[in-house]
Amino acid sequence: MPWERYAGIMIPRTLLALGLLISAFSTQAATKPNLILVFIDDMGWGDFSCFGNKEVTTQNIDRLASEGVRFEQFYVNSPICSPSRVAISTGQYPQRWRINSYLASRKLNNDRGIAQWLDPKAPMLARRLHDHGYATGHFGKWHMGGQRDVGDAPLITEYGFDESLTNFEGLGPRVLALCDAHNGKPIHRHTLGSDKLGRGEIFWEDRAKVTESFTSAAIKFIKKAEKDDKPFYVNVWPDDVHSPFFPPKERRGDQSKRDLYHGVLDTADEQLGVLFDYVRNSEKLRDNTLILVCSDNGPEQGAGSAGPFKGFKTHLYEGGIRSSLIAWGPGLIDPKAAGTVNRDSFFAAIDLAPTLAGIAGIPRADQRLDGQPLKDVLLGKSTESRKRPVFFRRPPDRDSYYGESDLPDLAVRDGDWKLLCEYDGSMTQLYNLKTDRGETTNVAKENPEIVERLTQSLLAWHQRMPKDKGDEFSSKKKKNQKK
Repeated sequence: MPWERYAGIMIPRTLLALGLLISAFSTQAATKPNLILVFIDDMGWGDFSCFGNKEVTTQNIDRLASEGVRFEQFYVNSPICSPSRVAISTGQYPQRWRINSYLASRKLNNDRGIAQWLDPKAPMLARRLHDHGYATGHFGKWHMGGQRDVGDAPLITEYGFDESLTNFEGLGPRVLALCDAHNGKPIHRHTLGSDKLGRGEIFWEDRAKVTESFTSAAIKFIKKAEKDDKPFYVNVWPDDVHSPFFPPKERRGDQSKRDLYHGVLDTADEQLGVLFDYVRNSEKLRDNTLILVCSDNGPEQGAGSAGPFKGFKTHLYEGGIRSSLIAWGPGLIDPKAAGTVNRDSFFAAIDLAPTLAGIAGIPRADQRLDGQPLKDVLLGKSTESRKRPVFFRRPPDRDSYYGESDLPDLAVRDGDWKLLCEYDGSMTQLYNLKTDRGETTNVAKENPEIVERLTQSLLAWHQRMPKDKGDEFSSKKKKNQKK
């Protein structure tokens, strides 16, 4: 048997080769990138100061941007909470899982034709990462099941997470808010019935410190993963930027809705900064961790800002579905891209699941994903865009909202073109977003061939998706019934 000397010891060549192979695999496993996804509730595209906000400085987020990449053409896949969260968690259109609007009471969910919770069979990114050796934790708002009077939904840990800490829109251990307006009025509890659902320990906390609870839990989880020498995937999904707004006393401004909003945004930035600094100050984590920060949908009217874009939360206009995205990872992102702004790459939240799986070195999923892997884009090595169109359907109960009496039912973005229309393809609006990102000039009449092509592909997608009861909430139908 051939022998070789290794580290001063004679070892059989076959055993040496096997040992080196095992060592290589162990090293590879130890260097799998850590992933942190910060998904902020109801924050507008223009709310970070690095995206143009002049009224408040989000200094910790801005620092990430100055060291990473800002993306200006990133979309979430719904203008409202629950479906947006399903899309970013699965890489699939949320309509496939019958989650088309925010999950509420059992009756209202049924009335709108949507599911009570996300089916655990959905292809969760967290589960795929967990099955490939990652420690997985969810800290923050969930809103994919277990809310209001729906207490029999699966626990968050049934979706591939080792540990969770959520708020009133989920089950398991959760932080419920004590709301102090600092105006002499009694403190009230913001629970939406979660305190009566059971199935998890409840921690009461000042609403101004809820994000701090989530970041503290996330850091504790990360420390354990480090001790266990495991890569980690962590969701940190703050909810305090969603109304009702209860910032600390010193950040309440003139008590206007916008000042209160800026107070909670500033506070959330400060509390998230503790997590960012923990990663940045660790040489091991800094060089092998990717942090993503974005919003789940557009802003509430009168609170956040959609920047140059038309519309708000619940709208299929750009203000409702375009999100500011920041990617940070000094050891993973191309050094030449640090501090840059990507204004060209058009992609969506459904693309993040296959992209992050690819960055983690996980093979393509067996289940069909609607997202496209764009690893080089996210890591600042390319400015390409997704190849396929992105389709949208409005929440069934949001045909009329924020002063708009007849909102478009469907939308599609394909290249530079954006088309919106009704369920039957009528009342088309067409915009060239390269020259008119504010959707100010409808050019449908001048481009009939483009309108025909996009309308047909959009209606075909709409028909393939499970149906909800959006037509029963249609303002147009109600108008016709009155005639």
